[in-house]
Amino acid sequence: MLIYGIDPGYTGAITLYRPKTHSIDVYDMPTLLNAKGKTVLDMHGILDILEPEEDVQRVAYIEQVAAMRGQGVSSMFRFGEQFGALQMALAATKTPMNLVTPQKWKKHFGLTRDKGVSRGLAMQRFPECADQFKRVKDDGRAEATLIALYGKEVM
Repeated sequence: MLIYGIDPGYTGAITLYRPKTHSIDVYDMPTLLNAKGKTVLDMHGILDILEPEEDVQRVAYIEQVAAMRGQGVSSMFRFGEQFGALQMALAATKTPMNLVTPQKWKKHFGLTRDKGVSRGLAMQRFPECADQFKRVKDDGRAEATLIALYGKEVM
């Protein structure tokens, strides 16, 4: 069984978790710059990550996101577009998908909104990969990893 955890967003990440060996592969969200210099998803990069490496059952847990008060219309449209593209990439690879709200998976681990605490828990649960979560900007990696772990623990 392979479990993907996905923290959407241009600074998000995708984690592939192998419960049998308790091992992970962590990928920053693949992005590139379009002709106007704006960051967009690298769809080929995402498909490379999600492409089945072996004929084994797999499932994805993706953080369910929503518009937040105070954010601009244009930025929220881009974020929603990106969220839909991630869902389509999962569909294209025939990977079953489960949406999970941040409140639900964070409550499962007793976490708050403090992303530093999420990084600390990821380091604790995956000490052999602690260097993947050591920088402040590695919060997307940590949260994708914890979302994958959440998936394993609630299955």
